[in-house]
Amino acid sequence: MKPIFDITPFSIVDFEGKISAVVWFCGCNMRCVYCYNTKIVSATNGKFGADDLYEFLKMRRNKLDAVVFSGGECTNCHEILEILKCVKNLGFLNKIDTNGSNPDILAEILKRNLADFISLDFKAGNEKFFKITKTNGYENFIKSLKILVKSGVKFEVRTTIHSNFLNETEISKMAGILENYGYKGEYCLQNFYVTNENFGNLKAPKIKFDPAKIKSNIKIKLRNF
Repeated sequence: MKPIFDITPFSIVDFEGKISAVVWFCGCNMRCVYCYNTKIVSATNGKFGADDLYEFLKMRRNKLDAVVFSGGECTNCHEILEILKCVKNLGFLNKIDTNGSNPDILAEILKRNLADFISLDFKAGNEKFFKITKTNGYENFIKSLKILVKSGVKFEVRTTIHSNFLNETEISKMAGILENYGYKGEYCLQNFYVTNENFGNLKAPKIKFDPAKIKSNIKIKLRNF
C-alpha cells in the first residue's frame, strides 16, 4: 500500500513564511460535514510511497524550506514517525496538519523533535463535535491540545466556520476553552470553502457569520472571510 495520495510540489500558503511541498496522506478517521477533500479522506491507497517522497525531496533541496504533512489525517499513517525523521534528515522543516485524534502519536512526534510547526483543528465543542465530525473525538482533541501547550512547540489552533453549524456564541465558548487550557497563540477561523463536493452536501450558509460578535481574550485571525 502507498500511503500518500498525492504531493503538491510548491506552496507558499500552507506554511506561513516558508516555501513548502504538501504531502496528502490517504484516509481519515473523521467525516467532517464541510470537508471537501473527500477523495483523499476516503482513499485507502495512493500514488506514492515513502521512498517516492524521499526521491522527490532530494531533487527539491535548496528550492523548498519545508514539507507540510496533511491529508486526510497524516498521524494515522503507521510510517509517519519514520517518514518525519527521514524528511528532517534531508534538511527540511516539518509542519503537521492534524485533527488531534491521535494524542499518543503526537506526543511521540514531539518527544523525538520531529515537528517544527503544528496546525491543530478544533472542530467543535463537545456538544457539536459528533454532529460535525461523525466521531466521539473531543477528549482526544483536548489531550492533544494539552500536549501541545505543554511542549512549547510552535502551533496554531484553527476552526472551519460554516454558520449552519457554528455561530459566534459557540466560537466564543471555544476560544474560552483554548484560553482555559493555556493556549496563547492566535485562534484562526477559516471560512467554509464552497465546492460541489463535501460530506455534508453543504452549500454556502444562509446565516451570516459576523466575527465582530466573537468575545475572546485570544487574538482571532481570519482566513478567507
